[in-house]
This record gives sequence, structure tokens and C-alpha cells, in this order.
Amino acid sequence: MTLLTALSGQPASLIDSAKGQFQRIYQTLYREAEGAEGLARRFLEGQLAQVQNSPAELPADPRHLPAWIEQRCIDVADEYAAYLKHRQQGRPRRYFQNKAHALYFLQRVAPTKQVDGAWLYGLLRYWQDPRFDGLLTTYLEELGDGDAGQNHVVIYRQLLGEHDSDSQAGLDDEHYQQGAVQLALGLCADEYLPEVIGYNLGYEQLPLHLLICAYELSELGIDPYYFTLHVTIDNASSGHACKAAQSVLNLLPLGPGRDEFYRRVARGYRLNDLGPGSTAVIHSFNLHDEVVAMLERKRTFGQHMHSDYCRLEGKTVNQWLAQPGQMQGFITALEDKGWIKRNQDPADSRFWQLIEGTGAAMFGVFSGYEKRLLHDWIAGDWSNSQRVVPVRTGRSSRVARDQQAPDDPDTQYLVNSLRDLPDEQQLHALIPWMSARRHSCPAGLYATRRFIQLRARLR
Repeated sequence: MTLLTALSGQPASLIDSAKGQFQRIYQTLYREAEGAEGLARRFLEGQLAQVQNSPAELPADPRHLPAWIEQRCIDVADEYAAYLKHRQQGRPRRYFQNKAHALYFLQRVAPTKQVDGAWLYGLLRYWQDPRFDGLLTTYLEELGDGDAGQNHVVIYRQLLGEHDSDSQAGLDDEHYQQGAVQLALGLCADEYLPEVIGYNLGYEQLPLHLLICAYELSELGIDPYYFTLHVTIDNASSGHACKAAQSVLNLLPLGPGRDEFYRRVARGYRLNDLGPGSTAVIHSFNLHDEVVAMLERKRTFGQHMHSDYCRLEGKTVNQWLAQPGQMQGFITALEDKGWIKRNQDPADSRFWQLIEGTGAAMFGVFSGYEKRLLHDWIAGDWSNSQRVVPVRTGRSSRVARDQQAPDDPDTQYLVNSLRDLPDEQQLHALIPWMSARRHSCPAGLYATRRFIQLRARLR
């Protein structure tokens, strides 16, 4: 059984047959499987064709990029100030109805967040060229400069794990599209350099949704550190947004190919529009529908696990679970029987008592996210009156210290393989360990730290 299968809660046969196009491409590129570069190239061509005729947002003259980015940052700051004013006046959250809604969002953007920065991976080979310094700094900072407490992928995975929300069950194929684009760009950087630079320019802008998400996640008791970290490093004055604009100017040809290069930069920028964005994912949530869909996913695993002494509307629980499409009727029957009491403390519902607590008959059957769905659906209006203590940021010091354990076998193998190599050969040997698949593991973290040391020494 693979890790993906274990996390999904579904048999491997179902996983393989259920994969969509984007998920298959995403996983093939992530695994760096044979033929991945050719697949990445073909995939990128198709994605670029989709945005070919999209309206351009970038200024016509690249020299205006810094001012354009600064104005966008000012606009976002003004919109966020207006949002904060409305919240202080007592208006409700704009994005998340409840904690289940927030966890739904975190799960569905996870395929993108867990390859954070991957579009820049292919640029590591340009470590000697100062024109790439801003882009390489951005990538290395996405990797936390080799510190697990700052590595963006490590932080996001721990965030999901803290809420037992790291399953991929329920994700649609479209949720893998942006991550697949990022992985493909990282594998084809030489051929699609202008597109990589343009994509980076778009992705590293500070969006309003990042600020609002951080604020509302904290309100719901979810650590927003991953999001607040991006707020600080994506700033337009000295952060990734600034470096992105300067990198475009640094790498623009000085000769007749300048206009074509910038056209391709704009084309890469528009790749950011593919797939459902964060706000689209947020707005796609319907608590009731998600509860029904979750129970439908669980149905096949529980259909023979219940005794026949209890009947609801004349059916045993096993009969309710035996056929697809009955979950709406099942939860209605639970309500009619009084086992679920909507708009009250879930602890008052017999169904919840079977789920929650070490002595519960169905303890361990539902993941943390699945229980939260049921909790917030049962609670309904009652949950809106419950006060949650906001979470403070600043968790980097306690994130995955064991990720840097010196006795890790991959790390030991890497250290031994580098021992007799000259510095420059060491540096090139480290690059594969800094890919999307590897950089967050102990050997990848070591490789990142060593890469930074050697690059500083050789320049």
C-alpha cells in the first residue's frame, strides 16, 4: 500500500481507476518517473494554448513593472484595511462559515501547496549567473534555506496533520492542475525560461485572499503561520514580488528578441489563471453536500460492519449503506429518529456520542476533518455562538525538528557520496535532492543547506 493510498482511505485499485488527467500528470511529474520531462513539455504546451488569447494584465513596457507591482500592493492593502474595518464593525467572516469550511479549503489547495516553489527548481543550474539571484533566493526561501521550521512544504504538511486533514479523498481532478503546471515548469526551465519567469511574477504577488485567510484561520483556531509567512516574504518592497519583477528586467534580452521574450513572460504569467483559485475553492463549499459526499465515500467500508438490531425507517444500517445514493435519506432518518439534533450542541446527539470519545463505539472511524464536518453540520446555528480563541503565529521553532536528524540513511548516503568530490561537483550533485519530491525530507534539507554554503564559497 502506498502513502497516497493510505492517506486517501481507499483501496489502491479504486485510486488508480479514479485518477483524472491532472492527478496522473501531477503524480508522474512529482515522482520524476521515466519520461517525466517529455510529459511535462506536452502538458505545458496544452496549458499555454489555453491561455494564449487571455487578456494581458502586465504593463506594455516592462520598465513599468516595479511601479505596477507597487500599485497592486497598495490596492490590496487598501482592500484589506476595508475588510478589517468591516470586521471591527461586527460583520461576519467573508470566507469561512466554520472550521470545517476552512479545513475543506486547506485540503483542496494542498496539491498546489505541497509543491510550493516547484516552478523554479530547474533554475538551480544557473547558480553562477547573477541575473538569476532573485529567482534562486526565492526558491531557496521556499525551501526554508534547509531549515525544516521554515520549509514551506514541511509547514503545510504539519498544518494538515495537526487537524487530521491530510487525506486526498474527495479532491477533484481540477485540484491537481496548478500543482501539475508548477512541476512541469520546474522540469522544463531551459526550454520555457520566459514562461517560468512570468509564472513566478504572477504567483509571487501578494493577493488579498492570503491576508483574509490568515486572519480567519486564526479566528477558527487554525494556525495561520503558513499564510502569514507568505504575507511577509511576498512583499513588493524587498520580498519575492520585488525580486520577481527585477528578475524579468535582468533577464530580458537587450537585442531584437526582447519583445518576443516579454510576450512569453506574459504568457507564463497567465498560467496562474488555470484551475480553481483559492477564492473559487472557498466558494465551492456547501456543508450539507460535503457531509453527504463524505458519508458516501465511507459507505463501502462500513456496509457490513453493523449489527441488524437497529432499524431506521424499516432498514438496518447495513441496508442503508449497501447501495449508493442513500446517504441523504440515511441522515434524514437519523434526524427523524432523534439520533441527530440539529442546531444544538453535538454532544446532545446520540450519533455524535457514537463517534467522539475514546469509549465511543465508532472511535477512529472518522478522520479529524470528517468529524469536523459532522460536528459543524449538526451544530449549525449553535456553533456560530461558540467563541474560539484565536491562534497566534510564530510556530517555526517547533516544526519538525527531527526532519534534520543526522542519522537519516538518505542523508548519510548523500554525505558519503559528496566526500571526495570538488566543491563545484558537489554543488551539482546536490541539485536533484532539492526537487519538489525530495527537498522537504531530511536529505533534501541537508542538500539545501550545503548548496547555500557551497554557492557562497564559489562565487
